[in-house]
Amino acid sequence: MTATPRSLVERAVPLVDLTRVDEDLLSAAETLFSRLARSGSFTFGEELEAFEAEFAEYCGSRHCAGVSDGTDALRLALEALGVGSGDEVITVPHTFIGTLEAIAMAGARPVLVDVDPETRCMDPERLSGALGPNTAAVIPVHLYGRPAPMPELLAMCADVPVVEDAAQAHGAKIGDRRAGAFGAAGCFSFYPTKNLGAMGDGGAVVCDDEALADRIRSLRHHGSDSANSNRHLRAGSTARLDNLQAGILRLKLERLDGWNAQRRELAEAYRKALEGLPLTLPPADSPGASQVFHLFVLELDRRDHVLGTLRKQGVGAAIHYPTPAHLQPGWQHLGYGPGDFPVAERLARHSLSLPMFPGMTDDEITQVADVLGAALAQVER
Repeated sequence: MTATPRSLVERAVPLVDLTRVDEDLLSAAETLFSRLARSGSFTFGEELEAFEAEFAEYCGSRHCAGVSDGTDALRLALEALGVGSGDEVITVPHTFIGTLEAIAMAGARPVLVDVDPETRCMDPERLSGALGPNTAAVIPVHLYGRPAPMPELLAMCADVPVVEDAAQAHGAKIGDRRAGAFGAAGCFSFYPTKNLGAMGDGGAVVCDDEALADRIRSLRHHGSDSANSNRHLRAGSTARLDNLQAGILRLKLERLDGWNAQRRELAEAYRKALEGLPLTLPPADSPGASQVFHLFVLELDRRDHVLGTLRKQGVGAAIHYPTPAHLQPGWQHLGYGPGDFPVAERLARHSLSLPMFPGMTDDEITQVADVLGAALAQVER
């Protein structure tokens, strides 16, 4: 973290400030755009191939296929695994709705299991009770930058493929392996606010299976044959990562570990600044694991009142996520109702995300902590 000039202290603190994250690579990004514009190479090209190789190596996987966004990454992974009509895919209700959308777009039915109250990720014991003859895949979500308990989940799954939703966990580790490299496939979003974010939409699937990677690359480009783009092997779609975004992601990948280290420093500064306040801090790392704090999410009472006070005082707090997936209007057909997933429902009522992004300063951490402390004191009176 860096010191803030006195003139900036007490200004609004945004939830995320991409201008700080991207400032030091703007010149390189402009050069990249100029080069690609002059070459006319915007769809497939050297930048995409290089990024796929570099990101696969970073994740510890043999293959990477760049795709249009994180939702399509999940969808294409499921379709390439043969998931379709009549199948069930198990995931969690405490996640961004895109996780369920990908399952539905693949033609399968989402089956939900509650999250663990400590990790906020898929509970292995609940997963065990949900596996059945129609289970075609399991999607654990590495939430807020914390890796789900992959060894335990994989042990439960036997021959059922596990597709990791790693959209919020670029660089997170369990032991010496990164999130996304444990299951049959790991799916990432490069939405601009992610730890590794494009300057637009983007996503990727990493895996070790060459045949699976080939099917994903075919599906992202109209089901085409890699050796003959006019020969279509299967029904596909347009879901490519473009060459420009791939080049930008290459620039950012070089900085990712440094940015993640900053996020961990910010999280530790928050822990010290918020010590003693009536709230629950994010869980610490599991033994041998390392989270990357895509978000810094507290749990507290009277959350909505506190959120309103923070926003009035210029603190860009938010809620991830205010309504669990099973209670969303568009997903009532799954047959779940209030009380079915009590941990997810409690998190929806009590969770509060504080500002978290590389380049955030010590003074801003102090400002957020002071405003939050005052808001909690007001609630207690």
